[in-house]
Amino acid sequence: MIVRDKSNSFSLLFAWHGTILPKVLPALGLVIFLSGLLVYLRQAHFFSFPAVPAIGFTIFGVILSIFLSFRNTACYDRWWEGRKLWGALIATTRHLCRDSYVLDDQSREILLYRMMLFTHLLRDRLRQQQQSIQHYQAHTGFEAATYEQLPTHINASQWVLEQIQKDLVLLYKQGKITDIIYNNLNQHTVALGDIQAGCDRILSTLLPFSYSVLLHRAVYSFCFILPFSLETSLGLWTPILVGLIAYMLLGLDELSAELEEPFGLQDNDLPLDSIVRLIERETLSSLGQELPEAIKVQKAYLT
Repeated sequence: MIVRDKSNSFSLLFAWHGTILPKVLPALGLVIFLSGLLVYLRQAHFFSFPAVPAIGFTIFGVILSIFLSFRNTACYDRWWEGRKLWGALIATTRHLCRDSYVLDDQSREILLYRMMLFTHLLRDRLRQQQQSIQHYQAHTGFEAATYEQLPTHINASQWVLEQIQKDLVLLYKQGKITDIIYNNLNQHTVALGDIQAGCDRILSTLLPFSYSVLLHRAVYSFCFILPFSLETSLGLWTPILVGLIAYMLLGLDELSAELEEPFGLQDNDLPLDSIVRLIERETLSSLGQELPEAIKVQKAYLT
């Protein structure tokens, strides 16, 4: 995720890293070049292209803006829902840290380390990656062979939740916790499972492919038609105004594609590494153990 100081509007105006401009620059450059070529041919009286009828161009633009707005809204909703789910994950882990004080020290440590392991595995599941989990092994109470096979599990994060549930049931059967305490801690386990289910829903259900392709083609078609429609009325201003309009439309199309998958590693995706580290630091602080360093912003980018 890009983190910037927005108080300086001048630097924001000329920002490059983390913006959409580098991604749409090739298409944008082609549109501007085409506009300049049309102006040159007309001004030099070499050739004059017939203008696109205004009524057809206007209708096309209105329809495109409506559907582009709908797609951007839908994609932003996915991004914002993902952020709310990970915000709920932070809150749930904090609740579990506080409510777990009723357990003995060893059981509480195992529970909280498994909770941290769950957040780590959930992040890796959503990003389809595998980061090292060896630093959790000594504190989670799992057998070495089982722990080594964890990264290859079909749903490793869900398996960890199952083990947390089994431990709570065992503590209840042994009479170490009451049914009220069990139900209270179990609610947090259920909440963690609901958060994973919500994240899986976002990850596995993208906007319909045919809809995205149709809108993508429409945006590019509209941008390449722009010079033929505006050149007769704008004259030498055609490349500048066409470039600005094309930048807005191409940028919105590219930005919606980026926001559609909020859990990745693109510039505007959610900073899952930072959130996992925050949960880890707060949990280890609750356990009175040494804290790892917080993930810092590097070149205005937070992973």
